[in-house]
Amino acid sequence: MPKIRAEKDFWAGLLYVVLAAAFLWFGRDYKMGTAARMGPGYFPITLGWILGGFGVVSIIRSLTTDGEPIGGIAWKKLSILTLSVIAFAVILPKLGLIFALPALVGISSLGSEQSEYNLKAVLALVALTAFCILVFVKGLGVPMPIFGAWFDGVVPPSWQR
Repeated sequence: MPKIRAEKDFWAGLLYVVLAAAFLWFGRDYKMGTAARMGPGYFPITLGWILGGFGVVSIIRSLTTDGEPIGGIAWKKLSILTLSVIAFAVILPKLGLIFALPALVGISSLGSEQSEYNLKAVLALVALTAFCILVFVKGLGVPMPIFGAWFDGVVPPSWQR
């Protein structure tokens, strides 16, 4: 049995192979179509083969080249990132993308070793929010509210007199 010389490459490659197998499994019953007329199975099957290829290459590389060992799990950072995604999911329907995206970025940045806020960071966040609204909501038609339910002007029954 060959010795694993680069643990990070091995485990990343294994994750890619597992994800590839999942894409290929779930896409197996969908029609493939052609590149010009893609069917519903085209994307998952193509992505599955590409991910699988990257995974196999990464696993082979882990056996042939030296690399770093895997350290411990950074539970604090993992928790902060998970919390930021949950906050995004909770805030999006109520306040909309204009508040949810900055919350996602702001909370997740707390997990960084270098949490430094300055004018450039704030302007970059404003630009990122505007870009996401233009590309995803306006350009691609993704059904995300720019302003959430709290801005609809509908008064909850408990507030009515």
